[in-house]
Amino acid sequence: MLSRAARPALRAGALASARPIAPNAATFATLREIEDRLKSIRNIEKITKTMKIVASTKLTRAQRAMTESRAYGETSNEVFEQAETKALEGDDKKTLYVVASSDKGLCGGIHSGLSKWVRRTLAEKPNADVVVLGEKCKAQLSRSNGKNIVLSFAGVGKDIPTFADAQAIADQISLLPTDYASIVIVYNKFVNAQSYEATPIEAFSEEAIAGSPNFSAFEFDDSVLSNMREYALANSLFWALAEGHACEQSARRNAMDNASKNAGDMINKYQILFNRTRQAVITGELVEIITGAAASEE
Repeated sequence: MLSRAARPALRAGALASARPIAPNAATFATLREIEDRLKSIRNIEKITKTMKIVASTKLTRAQRAMTESRAYGETSNEVFEQAETKALEGDDKKTLYVVASSDKGLCGGIHSGLSKWVRRTLAEKPNADVVVLGEKCKAQLSRSNGKNIVLSFAGVGKDIPTFADAQAIADQISLLPTDYASIVIVYNKFVNAQSYEATPIEAFSEEAIAGSPNFSAFEFDDSVLSNMREYALANSLFWALAEGHACEQSARRNAMDNASKNAGDMINKYQILFNRTRQAVITGELVEIITGAAASEE
């Protein structure tokens, strides 16, 4: 029981701090909002951790496929390097840029890097055409360079690319009506598990291959130049798609790892805020109980 001397001072302090009823009700609402927010962030953390594990598993297979695909692309490049093949130059010849992206997101700025590279290049060559592999870069480039896009492909990046996929894309590109001086494939080059960079690969036209200074040393007939050009294009596309897929899985793993860490930090902050708000609610209820008990004794 409280002494009669302490009751007036306690009553005055309690009335000053607990006179409005609405703030206490608002505190209860805020506590529920914080609890719901904390539950939501914990669910997001579970999702990001699971996606990180899935991306880590897929990255191992993607790196293996990337290593195998390099044999195709590097072999074609070695032939053209020894033949000293160069792209044709002329005002009437256009260049075609093939952007190797995918349809999936949640992998950091891997697609934005390709789009920025293409935008810088198109600022210097505004008449060039663009073929986009994947919906992500298509959406980004359509806003700034939509008039340059002549062909696009969807459904890219769902699984590890195969040579059959690259061959099908190369067939569609070969059917374009424009006679291009060269075809440049832009892809994300796998530097290591933490970094990648937009890199171009040159795919030469039939005239450029036939006009190579040292091409006669390979003893190719002119009748097979068209097939060789399409095969080299398919090799380069396969290399670009496989290496880009490995970069995407690596970037997604890193992005989900960072998201999980950020979610953990937010959980700690909201947990502290929840504890402080709950303590404030308990303190307010105790003040009301003591005030009611003191008032009932008078």
